[in-house]
Amino acid sequence: MTTLPFPLVEDPDEFAKERGRKLFAGPSEFVKGVVAMNGLPAPDRLEVCFAGRSNVGKSSLINALTGTKGLARASNTPGRTQEINFFTQGPDLYLVDLPGYGYANAPVKVVEKWQKLLKQYLSGRQTLRRAFVLIDARHGVKPVDAEIMKLLDTSAVTFQCVLTKADKVKTGDREKVLEQTRAALSKHPAAFPEIVLTSSEKGDGIATLRSIIAHLE
Repeated sequence: MTTLPFPLVEDPDEFAKERGRKLFAGPSEFVKGVVAMNGLPAPDRLEVCFAGRSNVGKSSLINALTGTKGLARASNTPGRTQEINFFTQGPDLYLVDLPGYGYANAPVKVVEKWQKLLKQYLSGRQTLRRAFVLIDARHGVKPVDAEIMKLLDTSAVTFQCVLTKADKVKTGDREKVLEQTRAALSKHPAAFPEIVLTSSEKGDGIATLRSIIAHLE
């Protein structure tokens, strides 16, 4: 039997699932939105960040993970949020929401400023343990997603692909998207070799993602 590259991550066992549940049972709070490196909170705890193009479901995923409705707020205008948003998850973890990328309406100077801040953050944040790159399961990896993956490669930040909105895709179409996603990930040395399939609406994959984060050190 041939093992597929970048398989779907297996469901966690009960011990791993409980560890993830306990981590995310703690309080979740918004800390601040950062627009410059000197505004970053102290690197006094482990952190993970979430990246994804506009409307990929990033805010919904963060809210589902924390079980806190409205913690992360989606903008009605794609690409409107130009801040790196920090949230505490209990006393030992930051969840970091990166601005949505792939927007066409933002001024060039705004985009350039955001790209510079993002590069500085990814390259210089020693407490960052993993980036989760969110990909819409209905569409697969787009060129703009490949750009963020290249940036993570050059920043030497391990990233893991999270397919969102899995409940919106038929099984046959999902397999096609998985095949395309695997081919895209194979080009990136920083890509973690397992894919997480999620649905924030149905709760699919949330316990798995919590467990993954809880086991990072």
